Amino acid sequence: MNVHVLQHVAFEGVGSMSRWFASRNADVRYTRFYESAKLPDSSRVDLVIVMGGPMSVNDESEHPWLVQEKEFIRQAIRLGLPVIGICLGAQLIASALGAKVYSGRHTEIGWFPLEAAVTGEDVFRLPPGILVFHWHGEVFDLPSGAVHLAKSDACENQAFQIGRNVVGLQFHLETTPESASLILEHCSDELVPGDYVQTDANIRETSKTACADINQVMEELLSYVVR
Repeated sequence: MNVHVLQHVAFEGVGSMSRWFASRNADVRYTRFYESAKLPDSSRVDLVIVMGGPMSVNDESEHPWLVQEKEFIRQAIRLGLPVIGICLGAQLIASALGAKVYSGRHTEIGWFPLEAAVTGEDVFRLPPGILVFHWHGEVFDLPSGAVHLAKSDACENQAFQIGRNVVGLQFHLETTPESASLILEHCSDELVPGDYVQTDANIRETSKTACADINQVMEELLSYVVR
């Protein structure tokens, strides 16, 4: 299996997904936009992972590679490739497919519960009420044809699915205590007190016990999109 990861900053890596990749003997390659915007031939990729980052999908003048990245995502979806977008990655999928991405009513940073949407569709089912890790200030409208998968008190559109194998998650299921620590170290200035912003200490403490459950769901999602 050939996995290609679109990574936007050095401190937001694949986290717990590395274990699933290893279990599948996957050949994992990267486009690290903070180093180079070189993208692969999408016809030679079996799974695309679009990671998070502090920039906005609307910052095309500041980050011109966003234009190329969105086109790559559109092409991957046209080819029927499995694509998972995480946080900024979900926003990039939405933007690439014509949906609006904009500042949300609330900044959501920390561990908050997710409410799975009730649907009779053949889609990935997130556990109801699971505690997940959030770090975002922008939100997205659902792309045309997307099925709504989840919401939280702070954000209506937390996850969506398009077709059988394209899933966007506003939150992070791949978080480990180590990856949470890295984001805290690099983005601590964003911890401005608010209704849905936890403290550094709270996030670190919850990460010690909450990661195992979400990492299991991440592995289930990976298996689902490549089934």
